Amino acid sequence: MTILTVSVLFTGCADKKFTKEYDITNSDYAYNITNVAENLTLKPFAADLCVVSDNVLSDDIDDSLSEAAALFGVDSRQVLYAKNVNEKLYPASITKVLTALIALEKGKLDDVITVSKDAEIKESGAQLCGFKEGDKITLEQALHGLLMYSGNDAGVAIAEYISGSVEEFSDLMNETAKKLGATNSNFVNPHGLSDENHYTTAYDLYLIFNAAMKYDKFVEIINTDSWTTSYTLSNGSSKEITFKTTNLYLKGDEKSPEGVTVIGGKTGTTNAAGSCLVLLSKNESGNPYISIVLKAGSRSILYTQMTDILGEINK
Repeated sequence: MTILTVSVLFTGCADKKFTKEYDITNSDYAYNITNVAENLTLKPFAADLCVVSDNVLSDDIDDSLSEAAALFGVDSRQVLYAKNVNEKLYPASITKVLTALIALEKGKLDDVITVSKDAEIKESGAQLCGFKEGDKITLEQALHGLLMYSGNDAGVAIAEYISGSVEEFSDLMNETAKKLGATNSNFVNPHGLSDENHYTTAYDLYLIFNAAMKYDKFVEIINTDSWTTSYTLSNGSSKEITFKTTNLYLKGDEKSPEGVTVIGGKTGTTNAAGSCLVLLSKNESGNPYISIVLKAGSRSILYTQMTDILGEINK
């Protein structure tokens, strides 16, 4: 077994020099290794990512409004705001960003999914698109229902399409999260309904969302306020359905700070998780930012804090 001892600069939003010994045959490491003309080339895992260990606060943001929150410059790799970004919390429906990422990696948009009875979630308060056993939907339709309307039944349909079962898909979610560096998370379902073993952090969600936004279809869907389509019911007839976004910035009910454009994102709400939101926004120069708020006390408080956080972009 070959062991390397390397001393390199861990780059990102903070510079931390450290020496790490590891096995180059193991895929679980902090560096990507490539063989170039039989020479090992090391690239820091976080070379293109924000890195944060301590709180980065602002006098213009009320830190008491949520349990955790953050603002990351995607291209600049700057941490503009961070509070409790490594605290393990329930993500609610922000979970669906990881579900969508895997679907886009593994699936084909025009593939047809036959909905199973397991998608007909009976839990009180669960957001549902209304898909029934035997209905046929495309992956693209499922993704719109998942990301725009936050349909939990769409999440189950996608999970079973990709992996055959929710349990197998959850294993894939955790495997994918780990590869992204989201090592403080554990997922047990594709939709985010509460489970004590289903949790993540604001920083892990940044890593997951950052990966998802590299797919044009993901950005297109989260940037859509209304989308109408028709799918096939179990009896062979056609049904038209319209998905509307749950994002109040896209709906026009909330206004972002001047000079900041909200592209889209994902909402999430359960009793245990509180009100949650992750956003992709751009400044006047077109530079992208990812902002996250977890466990705000209410929807109005959530958007108040998110707007204040977005205000940091223009400073």
